[in-house]
Amino acid sequence: MKSIAVNQEQLQKVKASPGFVAALDQSGGSTPKALAQYGIQQDAWSSDEEMFTVVHQMRTRIITSPAFNGERVIGAILFENTMDREIKDQPTADYLWNIKRIVPFLKVDQGLVVEKEGVQLMKPMPKLGALLEKAITNRIFGTKMRSVIKHANEAGIKDIVVQQFEIGQQIMSADLVPILEPEIDIRCPEKAKAEQLLKSAILEKLNELPAGQFVMLKLTLPEQDDFYADFVKHPRVVRVVALSGGYSREEANNRLRKQHGVVASFSRALVEGLTAQQSDAEFNAMLDKSVQSIFDASTA
Repeated sequence: MKSIAVNQEQLQKVKASPGFVAALDQSGGSTPKALAQYGIQQDAWSSDEEMFTVVHQMRTRIITSPAFNGERVIGAILFENTMDREIKDQPTADYLWNIKRIVPFLKVDQGLVVEKEGVQLMKPMPKLGALLEKAITNRIFGTKMRSVIKHANEAGIKDIVVQQFEIGQQIMSADLVPILEPEIDIRCPEKAKAEQLLKSAILEKLNELPAGQFVMLKLTLPEQDDFYADFVKHPRVVRVVALSGGYSREEANNRLRKQHGVVASFSRALVEGLTAQQSDAEFNAMLDKSVQSIFDASTA
Protein backbone atom coordinates (compact mmCIF):
# COMPACT_ATOMS: atom_id res chain seq x y z
CA MET A 1 0.00 0.00 0.00
CA LYS A 2 1.62 3.26 -1.08
CA SER A 3 2.01 6.32 1.12
CA ILE A 4 0.12 9.51 0.30
CA ALA A 5 2.25 12.05 -1.57
CA VAL A 6 0.75 15.42 -0.66
CA ASN A 7 1.84 19.04 -0.66
CA GLN A 8 4.10 19.05 2.42
CA GLU A 9 3.66 22.75 3.15
CA GLN A 10 -0.11 22.34 3.16
CA LEU A 11 0.15 19.15 5.23
CA GLN A 12 2.17 20.95 7.91
CA LYS A 13 -0.31 23.82 7.92
CA VAL A 14 -3.27 21.46 8.40
CA LYS A 15 -1.44 19.37 10.99
CA ALA A 16 0.13 22.00 13.22
CA SER A 17 -1.11 25.55 12.59
CA PRO A 18 -3.43 27.20 15.09
CA GLY A 19 -6.86 27.96 13.65
CA PHE A 20 -9.83 26.14 12.18
CA VAL A 21 -11.32 24.80 8.95
CA ALA A 22 -14.13 26.82 7.36
CA ALA A 23 -16.91 24.69 5.86
CA LEU A 24 -18.20 26.57 2.79
CA ASP A 25 -19.62 23.49 1.12
CA GLN A 26 -23.41 23.68 1.25
CA SER A 27 -24.54 22.22 -2.06
CA GLY A 28 -27.82 21.80 -3.99
CA GLY A 29 -30.31 20.89 -1.25
CA SER A 30 -28.97 23.11 1.54
CA THR A 31 -28.15 26.17 -0.58
CA PRO A 32 -31.60 27.90 -0.48
CA LYS A 33 -31.61 27.68 3.33
CA ALA A 34 -28.05 29.07 3.53
CA LEU A 35 -29.00 31.93 1.21
CA ALA A 36 -32.18 32.66 3.20
CA GLN A 37 -30.08 33.00 6.37
CA TYR A 38 -27.88 35.39 4.39
CA GLY A 39 -30.96 37.48 3.57
CA ILE A 40 -31.53 36.36 -0.03
CA GLN A 41 -34.90 34.74 -0.77
CA GLN A 42 -35.71 32.16 -3.46
CA ASP A 43 -37.25 34.71 -5.82
CA ALA A 44 -33.74 36.08 -6.39
CA TRP A 45 -32.97 33.27 -8.86
CA SER A 46 -34.90 31.27 -11.44
CA SER A 47 -32.57 28.32 -12.09
CA ASP A 48 -29.97 26.24 -10.27
CA GLU A 49 -27.22 27.93 -12.28
CA GLU A 50 -28.42 31.38 -11.13
CA MET A 51 -28.70 30.11 -7.54
CA PHE A 52 -25.10 28.84 -7.62
CA THR A 53 -23.96 32.19 -9.03
CA VAL A 54 -25.64 33.96 -6.10
CA VAL A 55 -24.08 31.59 -3.56
CA HIS A 56 -20.67 32.02 -5.22
CA GLN A 57 -21.04 35.79 -4.74
CA MET A 58 -21.70 35.15 -1.03
CA ARG A 59 -18.67 32.83 -0.73
CA THR A 60 -16.48 35.25 -2.68
CA ARG A 61 -17.45 37.99 -0.25
CA ILE A 62 -16.42 35.76 2.68
CA ILE A 63 -13.19 34.48 1.12
CA THR A 64 -11.98 37.92 -0.07
CA SER A 65 -12.80 39.60 3.26
CA PRO A 66 -9.72 40.76 5.19
CA ALA A 67 -11.22 38.89 8.19
CA PHE A 68 -10.81 35.58 6.35
CA ASN A 69 -7.10 34.77 6.25
CA GLY A 70 -4.58 32.00 6.80
CA GLU A 71 -3.51 33.30 10.20
CA ARG A 72 -6.79 32.10 11.72
CA VAL A 73 -8.30 29.84 9.05
CA ILE A 74 -6.28 26.70 8.25
CA GLY A 75 -8.45 25.29 5.48
CA ALA A 76 -11.72 25.75 3.62
CA ILE A 77 -14.07 23.04 2.33
CA LEU A 78 -15.62 23.81 -1.06
CA PHE A 79 -18.21 22.03 -3.11
CA GLU A 80 -17.61 21.18 -6.75
CA ASN A 81 -19.42 24.18 -8.25
CA THR A 82 -17.31 26.57 -6.12
CA MET A 83 -14.10 24.77 -7.13
CA ASP A 84 -15.11 25.17 -10.79
CA ARG A 85 -15.47 28.95 -10.45
CA GLU A 86 -12.96 31.77 -10.01
CA ILE A 87 -12.27 34.45 -7.44
CA LYS A 88 -10.49 37.55 -8.73
CA ASP A 89 -9.44 35.78 -11.95
CA GLN A 90 -7.94 32.76 -10.19
CA PRO A 91 -9.54 29.32 -9.70
CA THR A 92 -11.08 29.34 -6.20
CA ALA A 93 -8.64 26.78 -4.74
CA ASP A 94 -5.64 28.69 -6.11
CA TYR A 95 -6.94 31.97 -4.70
CA LEU A 96 -7.38 30.34 -1.28
CA TRP A 97 -3.83 29.02 -1.17
CA ASN A 98 -1.86 31.60 -3.20
CA ILE A 99 -3.47 34.71 -1.76
CA LYS A 100 -4.85 33.65 1.64
CA ARG A 101 -2.59 30.68 2.55
CA ILE A 102 -5.74 28.64 3.27
CA VAL A 103 -5.65 24.94 2.32
CA PRO A 104 -8.45 23.92 -0.09
CA PHE A 105 -10.62 20.82 0.46
CA LEU A 106 -13.46 19.47 -1.69
CA LYS A 107 -16.77 17.92 -0.58
CA VAL A 108 -17.12 14.71 -2.61
CA ASP A 109 -20.22 12.91 -1.29
CA GLN A 110 -23.42 13.05 -3.32
CA GLY A 111 -25.84 13.10 -0.37
CA LEU A 112 -27.46 10.44 1.78
CA VAL A 113 -29.67 7.39 1.30
CA VAL A 114 -32.78 6.84 3.44
CA GLU A 115 -32.29 5.88 7.08
CA LYS A 116 -31.65 2.20 7.82
CA GLU A 117 -30.51 0.70 11.14
CA GLY A 118 -30.52 4.18 12.68
CA VAL A 119 -28.08 5.69 10.16
CA GLN A 120 -27.95 7.34 6.76
CA LEU A 121 -25.13 6.02 4.60
CA MET A 122 -23.77 7.99 1.66
CA LYS A 123 -25.27 7.49 -1.78
CA PRO A 124 -23.14 5.51 -4.24
CA MET A 125 -20.43 7.61 -5.92
CA PRO A 126 -19.85 6.10 -9.37
CA LYS A 127 -18.12 9.28 -10.60
CA LEU A 128 -15.77 9.62 -7.62
CA GLY A 129 -12.65 8.65 -9.61
CA ALA A 130 -13.26 11.42 -12.16
CA LEU A 131 -14.03 13.94 -9.40
CA LEU A 132 -10.76 13.10 -7.59
CA GLU A 133 -8.82 13.59 -10.84
CA LYS A 134 -10.54 16.95 -11.26
CA ALA A 135 -9.66 17.84 -7.65
CA ILE A 136 -5.99 17.09 -8.28
CA THR A 137 -6.03 19.21 -11.46
CA ASN A 138 -7.48 22.04 -9.35
CA ARG A 139 -4.72 21.63 -6.72
CA ILE A 140 -7.07 20.49 -3.96
CA PHE A 141 -5.35 19.06 -0.87
CA GLY A 142 -8.08 16.87 0.58
CA THR A 143 -11.73 15.86 0.52
CA LYS A 144 -14.72 15.65 2.83
CA MET A 145 -17.69 13.29 2.89
CA ARG A 146 -20.55 13.12 5.35
CA SER A 147 -22.88 10.41 6.61
CA VAL A 148 -25.28 10.70 9.56
CA ILE A 149 -25.98 8.67 12.69
CA LYS A 150 -29.52 9.14 14.05
CA HIS A 151 -29.59 6.39 16.70
CA ALA A 152 -27.12 4.46 18.86
CA ASN A 153 -27.40 1.35 16.69
CA GLU A 154 -24.15 -0.64 16.75
CA ALA A 155 -24.64 -2.38 13.39
CA GLY A 156 -25.59 0.87 11.64
CA ILE A 157 -22.65 2.77 13.13
CA LYS A 158 -20.24 0.01 12.04
CA ASP A 159 -21.67 0.22 8.50
CA ILE A 160 -21.06 3.97 8.45
CA VAL A 161 -17.45 3.64 9.60
CA VAL A 162 -16.72 0.82 7.13
CA GLN A 163 -18.13 2.91 4.27
CA GLN A 164 -16.19 6.03 5.32
CA PHE A 165 -12.88 4.16 5.50
CA GLU A 166 -13.47 2.20 2.28
CA ILE A 167 -14.08 5.37 0.28
CA GLY A 168 -11.32 7.07 2.27
CA GLN A 169 -8.95 4.39 0.96
CA GLN A 170 -9.85 5.29 -2.64
CA ILE A 171 -9.23 8.97 -1.85
CA MET A 172 -5.85 8.23 -0.22
CA SER A 173 -4.89 6.19 -3.29
CA ALA A 174 -5.42 9.37 -5.33
CA ASP A 175 -2.92 11.19 -3.06
CA LEU A 176 -5.59 13.29 -1.36
CA VAL A 177 -6.23 13.48 2.39
CA PRO A 178 -9.81 12.47 3.25
CA ILE A 179 -11.84 14.12 5.99
CA LEU A 180 -14.14 11.36 7.23
CA GLU A 181 -17.36 12.83 8.65
CA PRO A 182 -19.63 10.33 10.40
CA GLU A 183 -21.87 12.99 11.98
CA ILE A 184 -23.97 12.13 15.02
CA ASP A 185 -27.24 14.07 14.87
CA ILE A 186 -27.33 16.33 17.94
CA ARG A 187 -30.95 15.20 18.45
CA CYS A 188 -29.86 11.53 18.71
CA PRO A 189 -31.79 10.19 21.76
CA GLU A 190 -28.77 8.31 23.14
CA LYS A 191 -26.06 10.63 21.87
CA ALA A 192 -23.39 9.68 24.43
CA LYS A 193 -23.89 5.97 23.70
CA ALA A 194 -23.67 6.61 19.95
CA GLU A 195 -20.40 8.47 20.58
CA GLN A 196 -18.95 5.47 22.45
CA LEU A 197 -19.92 3.09 19.63
CA LEU A 198 -18.53 5.43 16.98
CA LYS A 199 -15.26 5.97 18.82
CA SER A 200 -14.50 2.26 19.17
CA ALA A 201 -15.45 1.53 15.53
CA ILE A 202 -13.18 4.35 14.27
CA LEU A 203 -10.26 3.33 16.52
CA GLU A 204 -10.40 -0.20 15.15
CA LYS A 205 -10.15 1.10 11.58
CA LEU A 206 -7.43 3.66 12.37
CA ASN A 207 -5.28 0.94 13.89
CA GLU A 208 -5.53 -1.04 10.64
CA LEU A 209 -4.16 1.80 8.48
CA PRO A 210 -0.60 1.19 7.27
CA ALA A 211 2.23 3.64 7.89
CA GLY A 212 2.19 6.57 5.49
CA GLN A 213 -1.60 6.64 5.25
CA PHE A 214 -3.56 9.21 7.22
CA VAL A 215 -7.00 10.72 7.50
CA MET A 216 -8.73 13.63 9.15
CA LEU A 217 -11.86 13.19 11.25
CA LYS A 218 -14.81 15.59 11.39
CA LEU A 219 -17.01 14.73 14.35
CA THR A 220 -20.00 16.06 16.26
CA LEU A 221 -19.07 17.88 19.46
CA PRO A 222 -19.34 15.16 22.14
CA GLU A 223 -20.97 15.10 25.58
CA GLN A 224 -17.78 14.24 27.47
CA ASP A 225 -14.74 16.53 27.81
CA ASP A 226 -11.68 15.49 25.75
CA PHE A 227 -13.65 12.49 24.51
CA TYR A 228 -11.70 12.22 21.27
CA ALA A 229 -8.23 12.62 22.83
CA ASP A 230 -7.24 9.17 21.46
CA PHE A 231 -7.86 10.47 17.93
CA VAL A 232 -6.02 13.76 18.54
CA LYS A 233 -2.81 11.88 19.37
CA HIS A 234 -3.26 9.00 16.90
CA PRO A 235 -0.35 8.72 14.39
CA ARG A 236 -2.75 8.09 11.47
CA VAL A 237 -4.85 11.23 12.16
CA VAL A 238 -3.71 14.54 10.68
CA ARG A 239 -6.26 16.61 12.63
CA VAL A 240 -9.58 16.21 14.39
CA VAL A 241 -12.15 18.88 13.50
CA ALA A 242 -15.64 19.39 14.89
CA LEU A 243 -18.87 20.34 13.14
CA SER A 244 -21.33 22.76 14.71
CA GLY A 245 -24.21 20.41 13.88
CA GLY A 246 -27.06 22.83 14.56
CA TYR A 247 -25.68 24.29 17.80
CA SER A 248 -25.51 28.09 17.87
CA ARG A 249 -22.02 29.54 17.47
CA GLU A 250 -21.88 30.34 21.19
CA GLU A 251 -22.92 26.82 22.21
CA ALA A 252 -20.59 25.20 19.64
CA ASN A 253 -17.66 27.33 20.82
CA ASN A 254 -18.38 26.51 24.48
CA ARG A 255 -18.43 22.78 23.70
CA LEU A 256 -15.30 23.03 21.56
CA ARG A 257 -13.28 24.62 24.36
CA LYS A 258 -13.70 21.39 26.35
CA GLN A 259 -12.19 19.28 23.53
CA HIS A 260 -8.48 20.07 23.65
CA GLY A 261 -6.63 19.51 20.39
CA VAL A 262 -9.87 19.49 18.38
CA VAL A 263 -10.48 22.50 16.11
CA ALA A 264 -13.67 23.81 14.53
CA SER A 265 -14.95 23.07 11.05
CA PHE A 266 -18.12 25.12 11.29
CA SER A 267 -20.47 25.96 8.44
CA ARG A 268 -23.69 27.62 9.57
CA ALA A 269 -22.14 28.78 12.87
CA LEU A 270 -19.36 30.54 10.93
CA VAL A 271 -21.72 32.64 8.81
CA GLU A 272 -24.29 33.29 11.58
CA GLY A 273 -25.23 36.97 11.50
CA LEU A 274 -23.84 37.73 8.01
CA THR A 275 -26.30 39.23 5.52
CA ALA A 276 -26.24 40.45 1.94
CA GLN A 277 -27.72 43.75 3.14
CA GLN A 278 -24.73 44.65 5.35
CA SER A 279 -22.21 47.20 4.10
CA ASP A 280 -18.72 45.81 3.53
CA ALA A 281 -17.57 47.43 6.76
CA GLU A 282 -20.43 45.83 8.74
CA PHE A 283 -19.97 42.48 7.00
CA ASN A 284 -16.21 42.40 7.60
CA ALA A 285 -16.61 43.42 11.25
CA MET A 286 -19.21 40.68 11.85
CA LEU A 287 -17.09 38.05 10.07
CA ASP A 288 -13.99 39.16 11.98
CA LYS A 289 -15.81 38.72 15.29
CA SER A 290 -17.10 35.29 14.22
CA VAL A 291 -13.68 34.11 12.98
CA GLN A 292 -11.95 35.34 16.14
CA SER A 293 -14.45 33.63 18.47
CA ILE A 294 -14.10 30.31 16.59
CA PHE A 295 -10.29 30.68 16.49
CA ASP A 296 -10.22 31.31 20.25
CA ALA A 297 -12.37 28.24 20.95
CA SER A 298 -10.20 26.14 18.61
CA THR A 299 -7.00 27.15 20.37
CA ALA A 300 -8.31 27.13 23.97
